[in-house]
Amino acid sequence: MNVAEQIRDRLAQLQPVSLELVDESSKHAGHAGARDGGGHYQLTIVSAAFTGATRISRHRMIYAALGDLMRGPVHALAIEAFTPDEL
Repeated sequence: MNVAEQIRDRLAQLQPVSLELVDESSKHAGHAGARDGGGHYQLTIVSAAFTGATRISRHRMIYAALGDLMRGPVHALAIEAFTPDEL
């Protein structure tokens, strides 16, 4: 399973209504994190699990779901997290 598939798999616990993940690693070739094998991703996720949560809390929920992926295979993750009502 590649990193993008692992990210999607782990975020499934947040029961997203929508999840868009873009691998932007090629834009960061030569960057220190990219040289070490860490990928750069952009995530847009919509989930009712974010209802009532602050932006920081939403990011923490995502980081918790991704766990050890954030300490290696994922070097950078740009996050946009919404509830279904915010769209």
